[in-house]
Amino acid sequence: MTEQTPRNTRSKQWRWPLSPETVRAVLSSHSVLGLAFAAVIYLVCLTGTLVVFSPDLQHWEVPQAPVVPSLSDRAAGRAVLLAERQAAPDATLSLSLPGPARAGATLMAYGNKRAEQTWAVAPDGALVPMDAPWTEFLLHLHVNLHLPRSWGGFIVGLTGVALLSSLVSGILAHPRVVRDAFHLRLGGSRRLQEADLHNRLGVWALPFHFTLALTGALLGLSTLIVAALALLLYRGDTQKVYGLFIDPPPPADARAVPMPDIAALLVIARARTPEAAPQTVSIARHGRADMRITINSARPRLLVPQDEVQFDAHGTVLAEEHPADLALGTKVLGGIGQVHFGWFGGAAVRVAYGLLGLALCVVTSSGVTIWLARRRDRGRAAPQWERIWAAVCWGQPLVLMITAMIAMVAPRAPLPITWLVLTIAIVAGAALVRIDGARLAVGLRRALGAGLVALGLVHAATVGLGPIDGVLCLGGAALLALTWPVARRSTA
Repeated sequence: MTEQTPRNTRSKQWRWPLSPETVRAVLSSHSVLGLAFAAVIYLVCLTGTLVVFSPDLQHWEVPQAPVVPSLSDRAAGRAVLLAERQAAPDATLSLSLPGPARAGATLMAYGNKRAEQTWAVAPDGALVPMDAPWTEFLLHLHVNLHLPRSWGGFIVGLTGVALLSSLVSGILAHPRVVRDAFHLRLGGSRRLQEADLHNRLGVWALPFHFTLALTGALLGLSTLIVAALALLLYRGDTQKVYGLFIDPPPPADARAVPMPDIAALLVIARARTPEAAPQTVSIARHGRADMRITINSARPRLLVPQDEVQFDAHGTVLAEEHPADLALGTKVLGGIGQVHFGWFGGAAVRVAYGLLGLALCVVTSSGVTIWLARRRDRGRAAPQWERIWAAVCWGQPLVLMITAMIAMVAPRAPLPITWLVLTIAIVAGAALVRIDGARLAVGLRRALGAGLVALGLVHAATVGLGPIDGVLCLGGAALLALTWPVARRSTA
């Protein structure tokens, strides 16, 4: 018996639950899915990595905007009154107060008949316009690709589904991916090096990548999800589905009334939720008798604000909600956007999201590079596609850098059209030129590195050196330093 125990133990070693044939089929589907959506996944991941820093980019574009560590209730009330005078009659006003996750106070006015307006709030409540065209361009490129909101959001949501499926199929198709999590083959075959980098980054950051893809898919496909629920539950009435999460508007009453004292309402909200600090003040239908003022407050240990007090046009409390009043599903839905964009924490959280987002960009780009290298190793090289993919991977950061430079010099320039023209030009040029894909990638990296340094220096010389300028110069210099040895080897 004692001699058979080790033998029985060895015979019961854990094995991958999928058969080799199933693994090959999953690997094939993983490749097909990744190749079909690779360019859009890469673009969405790249822009999403930058959008995480949108609060910082706004202040980079508008350095004169004040960043206040705290805002008094009186100043908040004055800011709302000033914004009401400048906003369109149908606009909704939203004041974001300073907090642990956000430095400074901002006030937005948005509606159907007028473009969105954003101001930074000074310590005394004065408003400073925050016209940040490049940040807005970047945000809309990530959210809806500058297409009509329903179509663009659907494509981005479908991209999230494709990314989610690729992550799952990638894990299932690589039985050794977890066991070899710290195995890197550097300096040898380019395909093996790219494969190890692809697999290691995919495993190390898998929880983040999975969460990002899932929340992105839910946000992008929200309209489709609502329509499906309406068909299943309410015979196509989408308003009933929205009514599960949003309070119905009050009876219309367009009589003019003055804005109540916002400072007094903030005091009431604090008294009703002493454990929380007010974070946002939202005012719908301002200046009308059917006005509604909602104050959302955040607790230190909760991801998103869950305390809400709603007032009418006369400052009377109409309703209030607290964490104990909310169902788990409502709490989860409220946190999807915050978790996806990483706006629930301070600078440390944004930096972590940025690094993990870059890792996802590398995973996406290396996946296609591995497929192209495998074709070359098998004698079926696709040099044109190698050049096109190099133009996508390194051309898109270069194009975004150029649009940032243009926005700094000409804020009213049509950035979406500029981005589209430059993207088509770089991809078409890559398809037509007779140059090795690796050499093209080196040239684009060098252009990107030099452009980042130039962007940081020009901005610093124009408005003064800031943290982002330092990051641009250091990042560009590092990219150039890493590129020159590659250039020498490629010409040897």
